[in-house]
Amino acid sequence: MSSAILKNLPLLFFLILPVWSSTSNSTHESFLQCFSSHLQYSNSSLELVFTKNSSAYSSILNFTIRNLRFVNSSKPQFIITPFHESHVQAAVICSKKYDMQVRIRSGGHDYEGLSYVSDVVPFNIIDLVNLRSISIDIENKSAWVDSGATLGELYYNIAEKSKVYGFPAGSCPTVGVGGLFSGGGFGTIFRKYGLAADNVLDAKIVDVNGRLLNRTSMGEDLFWAIRGGGGSSFGVILSWQIRLVPVPPVVTTFNVQKTLEQGATKHFQKWQTVANKLHEDLFLHVVSGVANADSNGRKTIRLSFTCLFLGPVEKLLALMQDSFPELAVERNNCTEMSWIESVLYYAGFSTRDPLEVLLHRRPLTDIFMKAKSDYVQEPISNTGLEGLWQRLMEKEQSQLILSPYGGKMSQISDSETPFPHRFGNLYQIQYTITWDDDKETQEHLRWIRGLYAYMAPYVSKSPREAYLNYRDLDLGENNKNNNTSYAQASTWGLKYFKNNFKRLVYVKTLIDPSNFFKNEQSIPVLPS
Repeated sequence: MSSAILKNLPLLFFLILPVWSSTSNSTHESFLQCFSSHLQYSNSSLELVFTKNSSAYSSILNFTIRNLRFVNSSKPQFIITPFHESHVQAAVICSKKYDMQVRIRSGGHDYEGLSYVSDVVPFNIIDLVNLRSISIDIENKSAWVDSGATLGELYYNIAEKSKVYGFPAGSCPTVGVGGLFSGGGFGTIFRKYGLAADNVLDAKIVDVNGRLLNRTSMGEDLFWAIRGGGGSSFGVILSWQIRLVPVPPVVTTFNVQKTLEQGATKHFQKWQTVANKLHEDLFLHVVSGVANADSNGRKTIRLSFTCLFLGPVEKLLALMQDSFPELAVERNNCTEMSWIESVLYYAGFSTRDPLEVLLHRRPLTDIFMKAKSDYVQEPISNTGLEGLWQRLMEKEQSQLILSPYGGKMSQISDSETPFPHRFGNLYQIQYTITWDDDKETQEHLRWIRGLYAYMAPYVSKSPREAYLNYRDLDLGENNKNNNTSYAQASTWGLKYFKNNFKRLVYVKTLIDPSNFFKNEQSIPVLPS
C-alpha cells in the first residue's frame, strides 16, 4: 500500500509483530508503547515494527543489503518500515527518548553499510522501503519523489508521462533516491544539467524533534546542507521535489574498446585532455577491465570508451571527428535510441527489455566489495598509467570507472551546495574490487588500499578529494563516544566537502545540537 493511499485512511489500529521476545526489557517495551502512542495514521493490516524474533526480520534486514561484507554485522533492535510520515516522526521521537541510535535506509547502497550497520548498540533502522510514491507534473516540469523510491522507479514513472523529459541521476536502477540525492548524485547527463542535488527544488524532512519541515520551514541553511552534505546527519528526509530536464527524442550511444596492445594507453592519454572539454551534450566515460591478451592466459587491460550523446548519430560523429578522431568512431559503432532506452543500456539491460525491469528492487548481484574515489586535475603521465595498469592486472575483478567533468559542472560554484568538486577537475575515478568469499576480504582490502596509496601523486591534493556517495571509512571515522572534534572529523570531512565542511558543521550544530543523528562519518557538532 502506498503512502499516498495511507494518508486517506482513518485512524485504525496498530500492529507490532511479533510478541515480546524473552530478551525484551522494559526499555524495549517502553519504546514500542511510545511509538504506538505517537502514531496519527495506522492500519491493523500493516506491520510497521519488526523485532529480532519476527519471522520476517531477517528477510527485511537483508533485502537491501548490497554488500555481503556487512551481512554478519551488528543487528538493529527494531526495524521500522513506515508507511506514513507520522510513523517516521514516532520513530525519531521514541528512539531519541530511549537513547537508541537510528540508521536511515532508502536503497541500501551505502558502500560502508552505514544505512543499516552500527558499531554502537542498541540501534534501530528506519527503512523507507514503503515510502516510495512518485508524482510527475509534466506541466510544471517537476516531480515529487519519496526517499524510498529507487532511481529505476523514478525513471520509469517519468517515461510513463513523457518521452522528452528525464532527470540527471545515476545509472544503477536499484539505488534509493534518498541517499543519492543527499550525497550529490551524478550520471550520464550531469555535464549538461549538473547533479541530482543541483536539481532539487524542495524537500520534506523530519528533524530531531520530530517536526515535519519543508524548504520554507527548515530554512535555506538546512536546505543547502541536505543537497550534497548527506541527509542522515540532519534528519530523515521523506521526499524531494525535483526539476525535470528536457531530453531529445533521440540519443546516441557507442562503446569502443581498446586493449593495451591496441593502443589503449595512447587513447586514454588523449581522452584525459579532451573529455572535460567536449560539448556538454556528450558524456564519454572510460571503464577499465582485466582481459586475456592471448590464448596462453596472459593478462591485459581493456578500456571501454562508452558514450551517451543527447542527439542524433550524425551530430555525434561530427563532434567526435573534430575532438577525438583518434578513437575512430564510425556509424556502425553507434546506436540511436530514446533517453529511457539509454537508461536501460547503462543499467546493463537490453534496450529491447520491457521498462518494467527498472521496477525490480533486488540488486543485480550479491557481492563482497570495496570502493574508493579520487579526482584528477592534471593528466596522469605514461609512467603513472603503466604502474596503474600493472596493479589492476593483479586482480581480475578490479575495475575503474573514470567519469569526465566539465560542462555544467564547471559553471556551478563550489559552494552552491555542499558538493564541492566542480571547476578544475578533469575527471573522477571510482576504484572497485569485488570478491566471492569472505575469507578473501582482508587480502582484497589490502590490495585496494595499496592501489589508492600508489595513486596519491597523480590525483588532487590538500585535500585529496573524495565523493561522499562512494563512502570510504578508510578516510577516517568519528569517535564512538559522541565527542568527535572538528579537527578530527576534518580528516575525512575536508576530503568530501572541502571548505563547505565548516558550514555543514555550523548547520548541524544549529539543528541537531545533541548530535542525535550520527554515524561513523556524520557531520559533528561544535562544543556548546
